[in-house]
Amino acid sequence: MPRNCLTGFQGGTSTQHMGIIHDFKPPGDHEVCAMSVAVRAGPEGDRASVVPTGPFDLAHAPTVARAVESAEARLSRCRSVDVNLAQLDRIDGTGAVLLARLLDRLDGGGCRTCVVEGHNPKAARLIALYRERRADRPAPQTPATNPLARIGALAAQLPRKAYETLHFIGRDAAALPKAAAKPSSVDWRSLPRLIQEIGADALPVTSAANLLVGVIIGFLGVSQLGRFGAVAYVPELVVVAHFRELGPLVTAIVVAGRSGAGLASEIATMKVSEEIDALRSMGFDPVRWLVVPRCLALAATLPLLTWVGDALALIGGLGATVFITHTTAHAYIQATMNAITPDHLVAGLVKSPFLGLVIGLIACGQGLLAQGGAAAVGARTTTAVVLAIFGVIVISAVFTFFLALMGI
Repeated sequence: MPRNCLTGFQGGTSTQHMGIIHDFKPPGDHEVCAMSVAVRAGPEGDRASVVPTGPFDLAHAPTVARAVESAEARLSRCRSVDVNLAQLDRIDGTGAVLLARLLDRLDGGGCRTCVVEGHNPKAARLIALYRERRADRPAPQTPATNPLARIGALAAQLPRKAYETLHFIGRDAAALPKAAAKPSSVDWRSLPRLIQEIGADALPVTSAANLLVGVIIGFLGVSQLGRFGAVAYVPELVVVAHFRELGPLVTAIVVAGRSGAGLASEIATMKVSEEIDALRSMGFDPVRWLVVPRCLALAATLPLLTWVGDALALIGGLGATVFITHTTAHAYIQATMNAITPDHLVAGLVKSPFLGLVIGLIACGQGLLAQGGAAAVGARTTTAVVLAIFGVIVISAVFTFFLALMGI
């Protein structure tokens, strides 16, 4: 047996690889070796572990191809295959293509495959680069006619969704110190363009939305407070309602529908066109290169848009109140100045960066999850907008709750 091939297994013994215990039994054990290249497939019931060993390069291509083909023939009855790259000496495009095609054929036959990087992350990225791109094909499921069954199926997916969300947030959090230590890993040149697209280009629509919200609050305040002869409190109502809650919330919802959709579709298009894989192959982390500048642009521009929206909401409330009551503009402005306090102003502006951060994380995260073609881009964009709007509402409610507990 070649020197770099693993030794045979003792009957009924257990061998540990990468922290997972595989119980190998002699009747089901297979080892295919040729010269200095070996692919070991050790079935364990319907589960197998494939360990490429030695050099997978152009010089050994015929030997590697025969070893892979021989191992594949013994994996026909397996439903789950782990490919462990820990024993791989070296790999180039030829070896990566052979392993990638093996994984594609196993996936096509209904087998679940998993690549264990070990100490070979570059090899895993190279293999992933040559994998065929296909839309996710979920396993056919019998439609659940029972409402409780549907609720249970949705509840069963919550832990996985929560894990994926926390994992992505953790990657983003870990990317910040790495970006500070290595600024060249972030696309800083795109930051001015992003601020222009997210901030300046969105100013007309966010301003119009906040102006109309101010008019609505003014009309409602006059119609309700007027019954008690308290029209003088309408300016304070506009300030408190818009500065603390509606201003940041309306601005964030408009930005989520406009800029969030644009960011999600942009990154999803890059994903399905394999530009993300090209970034990885060049040594760039997509989270640092793409997600960090977009989140920073949203966190920086949303407070400015909120501040401008607050000013326009005051103008809208002034117009509504003066139009349908006998209140003068001077009296309204004076009452508004008396109602504006640092607590009201800060309570709204302090949550705006976090709302922008939520929009950026959701939009970029959904874009990176896109797989397939144009349909996947549209589906991820729609999901990003819905989740971003729901996310900003949740974050705004959380801030309101804690600010109320603090008495601010």
